[in-house]
Amino acid sequence: MKIRPAVVTDAADLAALHLRVWREAYTGLIPDAVLAEREQVPVVERVTRWVGWVRAGQITVAVDDGGALVGWAGTGPSRDADIEGLELYSLYVTAEHYSTGLGHRLLAAALGDRPAFVWVLRGNDRAIGFYERHGFAFDGTEKVDELGLTDLRMRRPAES
Repeated sequence: MKIRPAVVTDAADLAALHLRVWREAYTGLIPDAVLAEREQVPVVERVTRWVGWVRAGQITVAVDDGGALVGWAGTGPSRDADIEGLELYSLYVTAEHYSTGLGHRLLAAALGDRPAFVWVLRGNDRAIGFYERHGFAFDGTEKVDELGLTDLRMRRPAES
């Protein structure tokens, strides 16, 4: 397994992987109609978004020994007005890589030991446990997203 920065030629694979990992991570947590709706977005539109994210230098990918993308982490500056610093926008691996250490490797590659924060869907116990094991804790901030789902903010402080 190799961890590396994403390149523009990864965009189509990332767009397809995004749909797959959302199905694997969120089935039962968000309405099936929402997942199906995401799959209806034209491929060219999804790939174009990924090209932009990759060009921004915000994506780290995990590649299996056969060359297939099996996960990614996305980071960047805070999008929240009340907090500065590094935001972990996303971190996903395929279901067959759950509990293998791959998520840890992606997190370490994307963040190192820097303080950061992440938004997690309420009820996503797998993700919450993962982030807690890596030093993140809830900071008491919640938001309801455009789907009516509640997201909880978790922060990892600087090492003291």
